[in-house]
Amino acid sequence: MRRPFSVAFLGFFLILKISGPGASAQAPELPSGVASALETIRAASLKGHLSFLASDLLEGRDTPSRGQDLAAEYIAAQFRRAGLEPIGDDGYFQTASWKLSESDPGSFEVLFQDDDTMVRVSPDRVSLAGAGPIDLSGLLVKLDAADAEALDALPEDAVKGKAVLVRPPQDTRARSSFFNRLRRLGPSLAITLEPGATPSGLGRGRLIDPEAGGGRLGMGLSSSGPKRVAIHDAQAVQQIQALANQDGTTVRLRLGPAEERPVKLRNVVGRLKGSDPELAQTAVLVTAHYDHIGIGEPQDGDRIYNGANDDGSGTVSVIELAAALATLKGPPKRSIIFMCFFGEEKGLLGSRFYGRHPIVPLDKTIAQVNLEHVGRTDDTEGPRVDAVSVTGYDYSTMVDVLRKAGEATGVKVEKHPRNSDAFFGASDNQALADLGVPAHSVCTSFIFPDYHRPGDHWEKVDYANMAKVNRMVAVGLWLLANDAKAPVWNADNPRAARYAKARERSQAAGEAP
Repeated sequence: MRRPFSVAFLGFFLILKISGPGASAQAPELPSGVASALETIRAASLKGHLSFLASDLLEGRDTPSRGQDLAAEYIAAQFRRAGLEPIGDDGYFQTASWKLSESDPGSFEVLFQDDDTMVRVSPDRVSLAGAGPIDLSGLLVKLDAADAEALDALPEDAVKGKAVLVRPPQDTRARSSFFNRLRRLGPSLAITLEPGATPSGLGRGRLIDPEAGGGRLGMGLSSSGPKRVAIHDAQAVQQIQALANQDGTTVRLRLGPAEERPVKLRNVVGRLKGSDPELAQTAVLVTAHYDHIGIGEPQDGDRIYNGANDDGSGTVSVIELAAALATLKGPPKRSIIFMCFFGEEKGLLGSRFYGRHPIVPLDKTIAQVNLEHVGRTDDTEGPRVDAVSVTGYDYSTMVDVLRKAGEATGVKVEKHPRNSDAFFGASDNQALADLGVPAHSVCTSFIFPDYHRPGDHWEKVDYANMAKVNRMVAVGLWLLANDAKAPVWNADNPRAARYAKARERSQAAGEAP
């Protein structure tokens, strides 16, 4: 049994200056009023919020869906209750007016065959990118995504206008590099074998971002380049790979015309305005994504992917932090922006939309603390209690502040030897980091038993531990918002170099007349 968390002790501790490795010489003092605010962060409150947002009623909060709209309204109501300032284009909402392109699943057919074998794939076991209608057939060309030299050495007519089959890299950068090579080769159709990913199917449609001139679907597939179909049926993948090793294998893909309809997607955003006349124009972001992957393939009779930990836990933490910090009689010097994003599961859609339409100029946004998977402690590597990992741990000085906050609240803030770097690009911090904002995700458990499965239910969350993590984040936000010195990217870390350059460009643009 863990020792109970003592708020009274924390209140005594917080009035002292917090110091530690990497701390600034004069860390600001935290007044006793902060302890009172932390006392309002309660496990029962987090449980109440999450039991609704991750209930079956919201049907997994797919983007777009009625369940996601209900979630957005609920979050906005909590921001309103806390008294946050509405700063969206529609009250607490920042609105993206996109389109949804939907095709009739009955018009879809994908067929692989040779002289002896035929393999069909169900439309609910695929993800599709590229505008319909589609009517393609021909010999299948198998490619090795890992052999870049062989791809570059292919003659022009080897792939151009043909259907190619490939198992793409899982690493984000390697995947992007491969598809850039493939685009230059000019195939008419790319079929990717990805049995580990969640299918988007056809019934959910394809989101079209009018600013990007295309859409995103499922696993971040883009509509640019050749038409692409990703196959997720593990049994079909094995059969297709066996067929692809035979000469004369052909593929046929058909899809009827799509119909487009307008959809309204919404980030939910509110502000706790800072107290300093000058620094209040700058802001710290605390964020999470409130979407998940909706209704999908049944597992043990359950088709609703509730997403309690991913990322209902981050969403209710943003709500709870907003309610707690809004009780402060003396707000911090800088403003704090509380935001929940749409469409993270489909390619960081909401955070990238915000990056193109920032409510607070990016050069005045000093940091983003993004919350992911902060509820469950049953990590696949072992229990994770009283500890969090930070993605890109060595990338910026913001982690020094979070570590001090952890020391104050009894939460260890650490670097996972593998996942802290590997998962940096897997959540909404990446969208803001690409634009130069020091941005990291705080995570209790990177991978847990029901990750992206229907079993990610609210009953499995460790609410006492999540409340403690919330208190740590609250202290970190207070420190960031009161420090006259903003976090900076670590110029000595080559992984952070491109973000540091983006920051320089952002600040130079902000200073231009």
